[in-house]
Amino acid sequence: MAFIHLDIRCLYAILICTAFGSILSSHAEIKVNPPQDFEIVDPGYLGYLYLQWQPPLLPENCKECTVEYELKYQNIDSENWKTIITKNLHYQDGFDLNKVVEAKIRTLLQGECTNGLEVQSSWSEATFWISPQGNLETKIQDMNCIYDNWQYLFCSWKLGMGVNFDANYNLYYWYEGLDHALKCADYIKDNGKNIGCKFPYLESADYKGFYICVNGSSKSQLIRPSYFIFQLQNIVKPLPPDHLSIIVKNSEDVNLQWNVPEGPIPEKCFIYEIKFTEDDTTWVATTFENEMYVTRTSNESQQVCFIVRSKMNIYCSDDGIWSEWSNIQCWRGGIRKEVLYFFLIPFAFILFLVLLITCLLLYKQKVLLKMIFHRKQEVFSHQEALC
Repeated sequence: MAFIHLDIRCLYAILICTAFGSILSSHAEIKVNPPQDFEIVDPGYLGYLYLQWQPPLLPENCKECTVEYELKYQNIDSENWKTIITKNLHYQDGFDLNKVVEAKIRTLLQGECTNGLEVQSSWSEATFWISPQGNLETKIQDMNCIYDNWQYLFCSWKLGMGVNFDANYNLYYWYEGLDHALKCADYIKDNGKNIGCKFPYLESADYKGFYICVNGSSKSQLIRPSYFIFQLQNIVKPLPPDHLSIIVKNSEDVNLQWNVPEGPIPEKCFIYEIKFTEDDTTWVATTFENEMYVTRTSNESQQVCFIVRSKMNIYCSDDGIWSEWSNIQCWRGGIRKEVLYFFLIPFAFILFLVLLITCLLLYKQKVLLKMIFHRKQEVFSHQEALC
């Protein structure tokens, strides 16, 4: 009986392995080609590139299957690949053209023709780079862009270390919505050299890539271009808050208030940093509101001061630039005694003198009027006697 049970188990094992092997063999027979004509195209948008391809050649029995594409891309020294699964034959994204761009794509096939399993093709690869020209030292240095109060964009840079006297730089920019890259029309100059650009009003440029290229020209040497990508909402520098006030409600509670900075930045987009000083003690805090309640550490403190600055918060940008600090606002303890001794008492003394002088003048005027009245009566009596 033991032999019979053993034979039955072996038979079941053989049947399962045979069935599983047939599935694997049928799956292994299905192969899919990678996409055709995979390439990276530069439309002239200063770093915004097109990745495009054509469908793979498929067997007749795979026409009804679902075809998708797995796309991976990066700048060559990036830590992680970006991965996209799409049914389209193209994709667009921004890249740093100072570095080599690499991408790869493969076909993903799934459906009845694959018994519900996903079949993957081999990878098709493509690269893109701009051939470097000129020495690295000829590139501009210390590029700095600030979107002032979310209204006016300014960019500035320093000249390259290795440029000749006749070299000068030009800035070009593009963002989604423009038909083509535009050249800066209002340069900031220093000794005849372009060291910055004042941009015009930028319509609908927020929350999308803003691409910049600064290249140069010289009759005596080649100058290497520099490429930059900004998110404008991340380089906004607001105005500092104004109209600061301090309200001391009792011996301990202090209410700090200020106005929301003027301009197009919504009130909900601000975060504030407050530097609070009580006598010789200073601490810093942040808040999303345009006021803060604090508690005095000592009732004996003679002076409470604070300054505040603003920045775009995490709900409206990934980062931001702090504004300048506001003007300082202070409250001084013992103000009533100071007013009493240095203002009210002198004022009361002066008021008393004015009243005293006024009373004397009125008294003298009254005496003078009486004298004039008596003289008129004497003259009138004398005239009657003559008659």
